[in-house]
Amino acid sequence: MKSIEPQKIAGYIALGFLILAFVFFGVNYFSHNLFYSMTISVPLFFAVSFAMVRYFINSFIHARINPLYQTLYGPNHDKAELDTSSDDILQNVNQEMVSWMHDRTQEIQELKQMEKYRKEFLGNVSHELKTPIFNIQGYILTLLDGGIDDPNINMRYLTRTEKSIDRMISIIEDLESISKLEAGELELYPEVFNLNQLVDDVFELQEIRASEKKITLQYGEGVELASAVKADKQRMFQVLSNLVVNSINYGKKGGSTEVSFFDMNNRILVEVKDTGIGISQENLPRIFERFYRADKSRSREQGGTGLGLAIVKHLIEAHGQRINVRSTVGQGTVFSFTLEKPA
Repeated sequence: MKSIEPQKIAGYIALGFLILAFVFFGVNYFSHNLFYSMTISVPLFFAVSFAMVRYFINSFIHARINPLYQTLYGPNHDKAELDTSSDDILQNVNQEMVSWMHDRTQEIQELKQMEKYRKEFLGNVSHELKTPIFNIQGYILTLLDGGIDDPNINMRYLTRTEKSIDRMISIIEDLESISKLEAGELELYPEVFNLNQLVDDVFELQEIRASEKKITLQYGEGVELASAVKADKQRMFQVLSNLVVNSINYGKKGGSTEVSFFDMNNRILVEVKDTGIGISQENLPRIFERFYRADKSRSREQGGTGLGLAIVKHLIEAHGQRINVRSTVGQGTVFSFTLEKPA
């Protein structure tokens, strides 16, 4: 039944009852055994009446509500057709509408949040690139105004210009890396290697940076567990370097950075722990976002592109693993991630 009006339903039901009434009275009138005929005809009359009313009501509801379902879910969706087999169709419709409204509300909130992050990201990119560009412009204008003839000024300003250019290149390269990771275009080359040796290389590379803040780089638990892991060695070096540098930048003078390993059956859990300033619970969920800085003034003093932790997260997830962070303000931060053991 494609479409039906309430008046037509009432007419069909009334006509049906009239026909049933004639049949009912006719059968009982001509029956020789009234009790026997009543015993059969009354339940039969009730069953036929119930089926007829239910059919017309279901047809009406289906004709009226089914187009709404197709509008909400689309004609090809598995929920685009109303389930008329339910005992309580209206209750079923109500639940579906509540569920649909909840899903759409959640989608709208997520889209608003994504738009907010997008605007923040564009603003951060603009700021991060604008700072070195303005610095370069200032240095060059100083040189053009006569500073180029002064050997003390020209070398100092040319060196500063080079540093600003290097910073721009670092930002662009990090953005390119994240874009490739998000698009799944960055190729990984897994191999079995000694993770302890890789950590030693990172410690050695960051030794001078750590000594400037009197921060100790050391191992914690489970050193013997990291003799062999399977991952992209170059990318894991990048991950560990970013985490160790981050721990030094936000570490307290005289503190420590500790790398520990724990057995997780077919995986190794790696922890990078510092005794730094920590991260508030409010900022913790956003710590892996691009350019997000919990303490913007302090962060910019530490240098970096603001993309290190975002790259770390993408690299770990590209290996099919997960990274987590826990932190207490004033006590320090622990980054932990898993790596696959060789078969």
